[in-house]
Amino acid sequence: MIKADNLSFSYKKGEEFIKGLNVNIEKEKITTILGPNGSGKSTLLSLLCGLNKGSNGKILIDNKNINSLKYKDIAKKIAVVHQQNSIPSDITVEEVVSYGRIPHKKYFQGNSKEDEEIINWAIEKTGLKNLKSKAVMSLSGGERQRVFIAMALAQKSEILFLDEPTTYLDIYHQVEVLELVKKLNKEENLTVLMVLHDINLSARYADYIFALRKGKLVSQGS
Repeated sequence: MIKADNLSFSYKKGEEFIKGLNVNIEKEKITTILGPNGSGKSTLLSLLCGLNKGSNGKILIDNKNINSLKYKDIAKKIAVVHQQNSIPSDITVEEVVSYGRIPHKKYFQGNSKEDEEIINWAIEKTGLKNLKSKAVMSLSGGERQRVFIAMALAQKSEILFLDEPTTYLDIYHQVEVLELVKKLNKEENLTVLMVLHDINLSARYADYIFALRKGKLVSQGS
């Protein structure tokens, strides 16, 4: 579903950080990018969803070059849950989830009946129905992570990217979040790409793993 050929990226001119990577993200599978801090995991994720642009190579999404797609079109294909999310203290769960509909609307367009149905569906899917009127910042870390996954679901994209979704969570909430991801993968046929630190969680939840070190792919497999 996503393919990168000979992908390279530099933060500084003349210094390649990502070096000639070749990766294939399979449709309807859970794929994990694993590696130590500074290995290029989040950078690779940002390249594959168009937030950063490679210095060499190409990325194809459904056989279309990512450089030929507008960002709004990429957002309809790929929903991203970032590692850190900053929001106003009084914003509610329902309001945050509703932001997932933005790629499908024109500027200043309100929610349609279909938008409302999708927002409610995403809230139900992530077990947040009883919390929809609560302020997001009043929730636990695991609940907040589910809110941002619900917002990504509301985009109705075929691909879900998660950048270290278990960071700052205790083991109970780490497993809770990853069980939700696995459930969504199976029930909604979502293609999932996650960045994780933990080898055991990667082995338990991923169908396929890419291991990075210093910007290079050092191992891959099921």
